[in-house]
Amino acid sequence: MSEAAALPLVVVFGIITVLFVRSREVPSWIAVLIFLFGFYVSQTPAVFMISETVNWVISRFTF
Repeated sequence: MSEAAALPLVVVFGIITVLFVRSREVPSWIAVLIFLFGFYVSQTPAVFMISETVNWVISRFTF
């Protein structure tokens, strides 16, 4: 995933993270969003494996 493609994801995950952390209610699916936000911000070498996993999950929900 290129840096230009990751930037919108970082912004969206950042906004969602800030809103839910401020509300002090963080269910498990939001914890996953927070994890993804941290992951895309850090751009570690594992980004390719997690990006492929996210793309696979999204492709399973879209027909």
